[in-house]
Amino acid sequence: MSAAFLKPYIGPMKITEYLTLGAFVAALLFGSTAHAANLYRYKNDQGNTVVDDHVPPEHVKKGYEILNSKGVVIGVVTRELTPEEQKMADSEERRAARAKAEEQRLREWDESLLLRYSTIEDIEAAQERALMDLRIRVSILKGNKRSLKQQIENYQTQAAEMERLGQKVDDKRLQAIDDLQREVAATDKAIAEREREIQSVNAGYAADIERFTMLLDMVEFRRQQSLKKDDPY
Repeated sequence: MSAAFLKPYIGPMKITEYLTLGAFVAALLFGSTAHAANLYRYKNDQGNTVVDDHVPPEHVKKGYEILNSKGVVIGVVTRELTPEEQKMADSEERRAARAKAEEQRLREWDESLLLRYSTIEDIEAAQERALMDLRIRVSILKGNKRSLKQQIENYQTQAAEMERLGQKVDDKRLQAIDDLQREVAATDKAIAEREREIQSVNAGYAADIERFTMLLDMVEFRRQQSLKKDDPY
C-alpha cells in the first residue's frame, strides 16, 4: 500500500497510534460488527463500482452483490436478462443455480484474498514471483533454441562445403538437420505456451488487484460510516 493511499486516512493523531493496514482491515472486516446492516455493491451509470447501504431502483436491474458485516459476499442478484437470454434460460432453477455458483465463487475469492494479502503490494510481489519462474523457463527455452539453430547452421555449412567439392551429402548429416529442425519447432511451441501462461498470470493477478481494491474501498466506506456515527455533527 503506497503512502499516497494511506495519507487520506491519517488524522491529527500520532502515526504510532494507528493500526497497521492489516490490523485495520481485520478490525473492520472481522471485528465485532455482527449486527451491522448489509451493504450492496453495484455499478453506476459511469461503470464505476459503488458500495452503499442500498441500491437505487434504476440500478437494480443491472444486478448487484450483497455483503455481510465482514465484507464477504453473501448474495448475488444477477442482472436482468435480455429477451434472447431469457429464451435460453429454460427454468428458474437454472438461474438460481447460476446465482448460487457465482455467490460461492465470489465468497471464496474474497476470503482467499483477505487471507493471503494485506496490501496491493503483496499481490504485486506474488505476481512478480510467479512471472519470474515463467520468464526463466522462457529464457532457458530460447537459449536451447539458439543452440539448436547453431547446430543446424554448422551441419548446413558442412553440407554446402561437401556439395562445393562435388561430394554427396551423407544421409546421416541430412537426418541430423531434419531432427534438429523438428526440435526447434517443438521449442518454438513450448515458448509460445509459456508466453500464453505469462499473459494468463498477468490477467489473473490484475483481476485479484481489482477485486482487492474493491475490498479496500469497502473498508474505507465502513470507516467513514463509523466516523459519522461517532460524530453525528
